[in-house]
Formats: sequence, C-alpha cells, structure tokens
Amino acid sequence: MDNRRDFLKKAMAGAAFASVSGLPFTSLAGADDTIKLTILHTNDMHSRVEPFPMDGGKYQGLGGMARRAALVQKIRKEEKHVLLFDSGDIFQGTPYFNFFAGELEYKLMSQMAYDATIPGNHDFDNGLEGIEKQLPHAKFNFISSNYDFSKTILKNTFKPYQIFKKGDLKIGVFALGIELQGLVNEKHYRETVYLDPVSIAKEMVQELKNSDCDLIICLSHLGYKYREDKIDDMKLAAQVDGIDLILGGHTHTFLDKPTIVKSPDGNDVSIHQVGWCGIKLGRIDCNFQRKLKKKALKGIALNVS
Repeated sequence: MDNRRDFLKKAMAGAAFASVSGLPFTSLAGADDTIKLTILHTNDMHSRVEPFPMDGGKYQGLGGMARRAALVQKIRKEEKHVLLFDSGDIFQGTPYFNFFAGELEYKLMSQMAYDATIPGNHDFDNGLEGIEKQLPHAKFNFISSNYDFSKTILKNTFKPYQIFKKGDLKIGVFALGIELQGLVNEKHYRETVYLDPVSIAKEMVQELKNSDCDLIICLSHLGYKYREDKIDDMKLAAQVDGIDLILGGHTHTFLDKPTIVKSPDGNDVSIHQVGWCGIKLGRIDCNFQRKLKKKALKGIALNVS
C-alpha cells in the first residue's frame, strides 16, 4: 500500500492537472434544474482511419475517422456539455500505422478534440520510444493510473487521474490498463510496473471523492468479461465502490447499451464498450437532478456509417 501511495504522490507531483473550481451540484441549495452531460467514447480503433472496404465483409462501409468526426461535431452542436474519451489500442491494424507509426491517428484525434485516452497494450507495439515520439502530435491528455512509468522514458508523462469541469459539474476520470507481461514483448514496455487495478481503483475513487466530483469515470483497457479469475470490467465494478461509469476496451465487445453491475455498496455501475475499429461511437447521457441529489445514466451505441 505504501508503494502505491508513493507512486500516486510522485505521479501527481510530476503531472500538470486540470484546474477546476466551483461547487458540485449536490451542494447547491435550492437549485431544482437538471444538468445534462453527454459522454462520447471509442475503444480499440486499431488505426482504422478509413471505413472498411466494400469487399463483401461483415463490416464493409462502416467506420472511418472522418465520419466519426462528423457525428461528434453534430452531437456537440446539439448538446451543451460534451466529453470525448477513448479506452486504448489506438495503434496497430492497418498500413497507416506501419507507414506513419501513429502520427496520423494522434493528429486526427486531436482535430476531433478528444479529451483523454488510456494506453492500451497495442499502443506499446513500437515500444516506449514509439509512444514518446508520437506524443507531440497528441493535443489531448493521456491518463494512466496503474502503470508506473517512473523508471522509464515516460516518467511524469501521464496523469493518474484528471478532473474535467462542465458547467457546475466536476467529472473525475482515472484509467486502468491490462497487465502487459505475457501480452506485450518485454522489450516494448521495459521497466513499466503494473499495479493492481482493484487497489488503485479504490485509491483513485477516494481521491476524486475528496475533490467533490459529481461523476467518477474509469477508462478501462482491462477487458469486459473473462471466465477465469483475471480482472475485468465486470469484476472491477463488483469489487469497488464509488465508480459510476466504466468505459471499456480490449475485448472488442459490442454492447448496444451499458451493462449494469451492483457495486459492494449496492449502487449501480454502468459498463459500456463499443466493439472495435470505430464502427460504433458510444454515447452516455447523464442527467443530474440538483434538488433531489440524483443522477441517471442512459447509453447507446451509435453506428458510424
């Protein structure tokens, strides 16, 4: 536990955090209006810049970053408060990555004004040096709570969490990556240390609660559900109190709507994942009722076509 706390303190000291102010909706006495927050999310894009080719395949004509950008832009015009997240594996899967090593993906995501992402296992495919080289092209934030990069070239590069402010709302976001050993060549992640996701999640939730966050989100690249004991989004939700929403990745799971899991204290945790390669765009609408001190989440997966 002491090692994890030391890691958190060092990571916080080395990263520039978003500046937030204002009171959470729960403390605004007498307010009875509803605030709506729209969260858009993707996962496992795998360098799918263009739509799938019209070759008779299952996903022909679907996806493409230009189409996604148009859909995101449309929603931003319709909604006042919007956040856009990605849950990892931006790299690897098409010749665009082989030729440009991730530069194009980061530039296009920057143009779409992503708010934050998490490193997935395939984002290490060109090693730590490959990530470092492309980071200047990313005009969005990287969050990583359970990878300790303190002995690598990425020391002090990623934030363990971030707080976003939308209107009077404070949204706390942390991120959990999958264990790299056995999944990624060791030479690609080197001295990166994997920390237990459940313990880290509990620490992150406490940090964000102490900051009076109205909504706590976990960006996850753990995977949706495994038969074995390996930690996944479903197990995480059932073991950790205080998480409102898990935006998942890694297992390429298509969910038309979020799965609801009860946390140990009996509260609902929404889990959503939208397949792979940008075929779908996840949308979560969160309505906050100030007077009743309640929030309601509803999600869908939108076609990108």
